[in-house]
Amino acid sequence: MPTPSPESSPIRRLTLRDLTACADLSEDRGWPREEHKWALLLAAGKGYGIDHPDGGLVTACVVTEYGPQRQPALAAVGMVLVAERYARRGIGRRLMRHVVSAVGTTPLTLHATPSGRPLYEELGFKVIGRAEMLRGHLLPTGSRQAIATRPATAGDLPAILRLDEEVFGADRTHIVTRLPAFADQLRVAEEDGRLIGYAAAWPNMDTHVVGPLIARDTATATALLASLAEHTERPLRTDIDVRHEELLGWAKEHGLASVAFNAVMAYGVTELPGDWRRRFAPVTVAAG
Repeated sequence: MPTPSPESSPIRRLTLRDLTACADLSEDRGWPREEHKWALLLAAGKGYGIDHPDGGLVTACVVTEYGPQRQPALAAVGMVLVAERYARRGIGRRLMRHVVSAVGTTPLTLHATPSGRPLYEELGFKVIGRAEMLRGHLLPTGSRQAIATRPATAGDLPAILRLDEEVFGADRTHIVTRLPAFADQLRVAEEDGRLIGYAAAWPNMDTHVVGPLIARDTATATALLASLAEHTERPLRTDIDVRHEELLGWAKEHGLASVAFNAVMAYGVTELPGDWRRRFAPVTVAAG
């Protein structure tokens, strides 16, 4: 009986048991293995992939849904990868078509690199924004922050969840409640005993990725960024919505450098839900 080719092999759901295979696929494409991030996405989202007949994965991606379980308000697509030797053979297109079909009427969003953008446009995704990746050691601000920040406690979680849903525009309890274990730091900003922002810094290779970054305004966002930087020796990396020009300017003045731009794309909606003015950075571009 002939061995099925990867082009015709079935697409299946991935689980945490596929973590090593997903990391191997990342490495195959020259990406970092990012096992910590893969573990979060596979636990909180739905992974899809195609097995190679000889073992491993030919392609993979993860879809993270937000809102009511029966009818999600939004789904984010990330970690779309095809093994190098099977690139440009339509396998990634087939996987993405499967994802679009699987989510039904749920709107989709993703962050696209310049190389990936043509495929998504072909499938009907539209560019609705841009994010700028920054990386580096944040320099001390030299002055005391006017806005108080502190480590989050278990008692803060209900307020964090309320603020996050209000700003993000959909319930993402399944992500936020994993942050205390996933992140090395989870900090909140408050004023008169009221939560006005929160941010996490989680380990990714040699950096700490800042995300999510939810804040009342730019001053609150800078206070959270500065407080995270004070408690790590690693360089920070984050992806900021380019509409937040003031925060981007401040971060660059204080040591972070621009690394790349990604297109924020959507399918089924013309803009994302929630309040972008208070949404400064995603948990990760792979999860929106």
